[in-house]
Amino acid sequence: MAQLAQVCGISKPLLYHYYRDKAHILFDVADGYMDTLLGIVADVRAQGLEPESHFRALVGRFMQAYQHSQAQHMVLVQDVKFLGTAERAAVVEKERAVVDAFAAAIAKLKPRWTRKALRVPLAMILFGMINWTFTWLRADGPLRYEDMAEVVAEIFLHGVTAQAAA
Repeated sequence: MAQLAQVCGISKPLLYHYYRDKAHILFDVADGYMDTLLGIVADVRAQGLEPESHFRALVGRFMQAYQHSQAQHMVLVQDVKFLGTAERAAVVEKERAVVDAFAAAIAKLKPRWTRKALRVPLAMILFGMINWTFTWLRADGPLRYEDMAEVVAEIFLHGVTAQAAA
């Protein structure tokens, strides 16, 4: 806590005014990030787009969020397990809601994939494509997150060797 207060340029007592301990900070990071992702889901849903446009918008907005959220994403992937039972359950519930939103978007694209047994695996395949882009996609490289969002959506929708949609 002392190191965090120093990095933030505040006193340790001021940090304790807002956070009771490190676990509280960890929960706030994970829960707040999930709220951001759920907000994206809600924003895209509110647009009332056709299924393919909805799917592409979800992928694009998530990729855009990931561009600036490496630390928060790493907390979700690596550190949520250190939360207490109730806090971990709250974060996991939100993670499931995000996965369910993607699964529903995929199911609207391909009605034969509406079987519950396929919904989550298909969504997780998609997340496998986008979740780790921050480990290799560089801001100073030839591709932008927007470029990769289009590539990911196209590969997921039509495959690597299919003709690109016009």
